[in-house]
Amino acid sequence: MSDLEVVSLEPTPGQLRYTFGGGEPLLRVQPGTVVELTTEDCFGGRVRSASDLPSRVCEFPYLNPVTGPIHVEGAEPGDTLAVHLVDIAPTRDWAISATFPHFGALTATHNTAMLHDPLEEVVWVYEVDREKGTCLFRPRRGGPEVELPLDPMHGTIGVAPAANEVFASITPGAHGGNMDTPEMRAGTTVYFGVNVPGAQLALGDGHCRQGEGEVCGTAVEAAMGTVVVVDVIKGGAPAWPRLETDEFLMSTGSTRPLEDAYRVSQHDLVTWAAELTGWDTLDAYQLVSQAGLAPAGNVVDTNYTMVAKLAKRFLGNIQAADGVHGRLRETAAAYLSQRWAGRRPARFVAAPTPAPSLNAP
Repeated sequence: MSDLEVVSLEPTPGQLRYTFGGGEPLLRVQPGTVVELTTEDCFGGRVRSASDLPSRVCEFPYLNPVTGPIHVEGAEPGDTLAVHLVDIAPTRDWAISATFPHFGALTATHNTAMLHDPLEEVVWVYEVDREKGTCLFRPRRGGPEVELPLDPMHGTIGVAPAANEVFASITPGAHGGNMDTPEMRAGTTVYFGVNVPGAQLALGDGHCRQGEGEVCGTAVEAAMGTVVVVDVIKGGAPAWPRLETDEFLMSTGSTRPLEDAYRVSQHDLVTWAAELTGWDTLDAYQLVSQAGLAPAGNVVDTNYTMVAKLAKRFLGNIQAADGVHGRLRETAAAYLSQRWAGRRPARFVAAPTPAPSLNAP
């Protein structure tokens, strides 16, 4: 595939966005284009040591920046935008996590009022070793260190919402946004319903890894060098973002309370399975009930996200979304083979740690 169309997007700090909707595109691409892009971490790169408390060094509400929007030519309302994650890699040899006084699943928030004292604001700095494929957890207050495997993902990815609405990048919804599901890793194709011309794709909030639920409110937050390939499927817009890998189909639901996010994701997966197989809805409901999985995305954001997941082997010889996942996998393989062959440079290289010391008290 020598005629592979590859473009780059490396926004300056002033070009980073903090919303979905309402912004002019930074880039316009044709369907089938490979986009090499960079994203900043959720703190905007301002938290660099354990003494850099986000409440002191970050400017609220300018958190969780995204790269974009990217206008995909030919995408019209009612269409489906397919985004295949080709490669996601940290661009620095450090990453950050933190606890906050009023953010996270196990502390009082503005929605969950409690009389107990807020949690302490604490920062952890992780050493990232791309060659070994690890990030190092160092307890702040004693105890063994733990080397964790890298599992890079994007917590935030989505398109412009419908009806000229504008949502903060931290909010997940039907447009995507800050869903914080570890399933959003390289090899995954995500499907969004297009709401405005060009779809206006944006992504950010890179994580070196994250547990399901993102329970403390932050993952191992990192700047990323990411490669995606985009395509447009005419019509068939899903009501909620859907994901496909080689082995699984997944549906998302983002709302509050958590049980309604669960219901939304399960409902979408059941109706999707029925549509793909020709089963009656109750037959699909029965199969999903016995073979489905339900990993959490986030349980900390303005909306919660749940994922409903079903192995494709249970659905027979089906082709979801006109088989676009397989086609985009071929494009991704062609791009990676060119890069490995040296015809396309590996553009994103880990930078040295600017922090003077890691997890210093």
